[in-house]
Amino acid sequence: MMGKELTGRVALVTGASRGLGAAIAIALGAAGAQVVATGRNAGGLEETDDAIRAAGGLPASLVPLDLKKGDDVDMLGPTIAQRFGRLDIVIGNAGVLGRLGPITHLPAKDWADVLAVNLTANWHLMRTTEPLLRASDAGRAVFVTSGRAARPKAYWGPYGASKAALEHLVVTWAQELATSPAKANVFDPGIVRTRMRAAAMPGEDPMTVPTPAEVAAKLFPLCLPSEMRTGEIIGV
Repeated sequence: MMGKELTGRVALVTGASRGLGAAIAIALGAAGAQVVATGRNAGGLEETDDAIRAAGGLPASLVPLDLKKGDDVDMLGPTIAQRFGRLDIVIGNAGVLGRLGPITHLPAKDWADVLAVNLTANWHLMRTTEPLLRASDAGRAVFVTSGRAARPKAYWGPYGASKAALEHLVVTWAQELATSPAKANVFDPGIVRTRMRAAAMPGEDPMTVPTPAEVAAKLFPLCLPSEMRTGEIIGV
């Protein structure tokens, strides 16, 4: 990750205002990619941009965005095409934990919000970026999942269900991209030192948990033109 392997490539990262998304955006930018960073927190996106520049990367294109607004997500592809003429890397990182509790006690709005961000927004992301990824000589898409998808646990129902559905969607999409140079994979980061992790595990010592930068380094190879895997669920 010390070189400029991604020079000339354009990368879109969702949830890039903090945590793992910010770390991924910084890693891609440091490797020479033109980063398009989206997130709800404009201040956080600016901090990510500062870190990319400090790492020797190009100034990022910052797009404050609420992923629950599907029409706004649908505009990402055309907007990137107009501004940069290409898109080579898509990182579907943004996610929400939602409220932990019994499935049958969950308010309908909480259920809808978790599915909107963790699943439906990524469907919109696939739709809007597919033409550009197919046109790239080595389009690469990576979507972040959770081990909870494969290991259900009481009170984690909406989060786990949304991630399980996302995995199914991405693997299916990868098969549909098979006739193109584009590849799509799912990445399970394991445990990461983020706000979401702290909210879910309040008694945990954060210093025992890998940093976002450490985990981003493990996702990074999936973005390279040399990566040939597709339709896989890849863990750390």
